[in-house]
Amino acid sequence: MVVVVCVGLTTVDVIQQVAEFPVPGDKVQSTGVHLTPGGPAANAATTVAALGHEAVLLTALGRDAFGAFAAAGLAERGVEFHDLAPDSRISLSMVAVRERDGERTVISRNAAEVDLRATVDAVTPFVLRADVLLLDGHLGRMALTAANVAKDAGLPVVLDAGSWKPVLEDLLPLVDVAACSAAFERTEDELHALGVPLVIRTNGANPVAWSCDGRLHALPVPPVDVRDTNGAGDVWHGALAVALARQDPVADAIGYANAVAAVRVRNTAQDWLEELARWQDSR
Repeated sequence: MVVVVCVGLTTVDVIQQVAEFPVPGDKVQSTGVHLTPGGPAANAATTVAALGHEAVLLTALGRDAFGAFAAAGLAERGVEFHDLAPDSRISLSMVAVRERDGERTVISRNAAEVDLRATVDAVTPFVLRADVLLLDGHLGRMALTAANVAKDAGLPVVLDAGSWKPVLEDLLPLVDVAACSAAFERTEDELHALGVPLVIRTNGANPVAWSCDGRLHALPVPPVDVRDTNGAGDVWHGALAVALARQDPVADAIGYANAVAAVRVRNTAQDWLEELARWQDSR
């Protein structure tokens, strides 16, 4: 068993399944609805726990009913979570998933209203338990504090780089692995110039590419009947962190993350965790 400490965003996701996305001014009837904890760091931590490893989540939940709902859901999933901004309010994400291809659209405030005062003393005991530190770039001050602690301790730091955030100017020089989405606004060369040794880029159903030691590599993703892509990248990052914590070779770690993400996208929000547990047991 490895320990992955995830730092970043938790949301409450309201997921509506629809036949087609509405056009402006239109109303559509959903075919199903699901309320669940979400967010990049929380989904990654959920994945780590579902794969049989120790997941520690440093996040912001708040004390209202939605924060309590997220806390109960994380506990049920086996995630050890710590609310380092108890006076904040958790963000709601409104998600529509198109049934015919699993494509999703999301509206969220993310961490825009979180007032975070995470100190080194508050973060250090948790970070020092980690085999790998996984950051999603949200809750920037907490992420930067955790990354500095990990770097001083010689622990690997992995960044889920979905989109550019102001904190990344200071954070990227502390990062060992930047796992980027296709839409991430910086190139591999720019990230290497900032001191990131390994840069990985996912691109949906296209091969995952990575760059290190001046060489480029790529690995196909498994073909799958896609039902729901919401949170697939978060799941991918959680699985990658597990594999890197086990010190798997890079190609093996990416292959493992691809396989776990395939389980997510071929299932819905209601059933993917049970299916992932069965997949893990079958191994």
